[in-house]
Amino acid sequence: MEPPPPPAPYRIGRVRSVARALAVVACVPYVGLKSAWMAGSRVGIPDGSPLLDGGVVLAVGNAVTVLMVGCVVVLALLLTRPWGLRVPAWLLVVPMWVASGLLLPIMTAYPLQMIVRLLGGDGGQTSGGEGGGGGDPFLDPWVFGVVYGGFIVQGIALGTLFALYAKERWGHLWQGRLRDLPRTPASAVLRVAAVGAALVALAPGLAHLLWAAGSTAGLDEGRVAGRTSDFHALEAVNALFVAAAVAGVLLLAFRRGGRLPVRVPLVLVWAGSAQVACWGGWLSLAALVGAGDVADQPTTAMVLIYAVQMLVGTLIALPAAHLLAERAADSMSSGASSGARSGTRA
Repeated sequence: MEPPPPPAPYRIGRVRSVARALAVVACVPYVGLKSAWMAGSRVGIPDGSPLLDGGVVLAVGNAVTVLMVGCVVVLALLLTRPWGLRVPAWLLVVPMWVASGLLLPIMTAYPLQMIVRLLGGDGGQTSGGEGGGGGDPFLDPWVFGVVYGGFIVQGIALGTLFALYAKERWGHLWQGRLRDLPRTPASAVLRVAAVGAALVALAPGLAHLLWAAGSTAGLDEGRVAGRTSDFHALEAVNALFVAAAVAGVLLLAFRRGGRLPVRVPLVLVWAGSAQVACWGGWLSLAALVGAGDVADQPTTAMVLIYAVQMLVGTLIALPAAHLLAERAADSMSSGASSGARSGTRA
């Protein structure tokens, strides 16, 4: 008896190969800068920057963020290697959701800030939420371009890889239109959860909208003094993501826009809930360990808004996750029933 032929080598297309390479290479500038700072270098850090007084807390923060960027490399490999197809769904989806939440505000806000500056805006160093308030400069301007440019490439590359992977593995779960979604015993509960999440989302949504429009209510002294077009652009983007998350979950819960493909509200929920929850968590962490003057420390109102964002983003993601889990269970049961009928006929 002849031995079975060896398995064909695992191959990926050119698009995935290029996207994987871009995701890995785009990590180099950030890791290089952080490693240099941990080694004692002051490259990119101006005199008087709060980073110079960060001490052990800042060193630990730098190490943690380097590990976070390392996760991008792991995800890029997971999405393009055969062992990645055997990873449990939650072990891939949760890290990708977090990565989306941290990269999306930079991918959207930073280009918008650059456009506003070209149109005459008074851009500052608050891009992406890492800058200080109205005190000493945080980082040299070129650092933001290098680091955020890398983040944008990471986001595009990872997003491309995940979209192709998810289409192959779970694409059947978001086929069809909203009107085709069946009513289930859990539908009423999902509608209540969606409405509750939408009501809670009013707090961070209105806060970001007011700050984008020029209100100073609840802001710390540093941000009030140092507001620029960058600040207003970022707050407008924050408000937009809250609106996208709420719109997506309400569409799924109430099946409005019946001809709309199911994937549209799912994308809104994914992007909106990830940005709202994970960016809120990032800002909360920065508020707890941030260095700088007292005037630059987030106010109680800001900390509460960030905490509510984490809650809202999580609440909005749950109905969508439940819907996909239901469709996956239905798909498996349908497949099992078809197999049983085929066996009976045989």
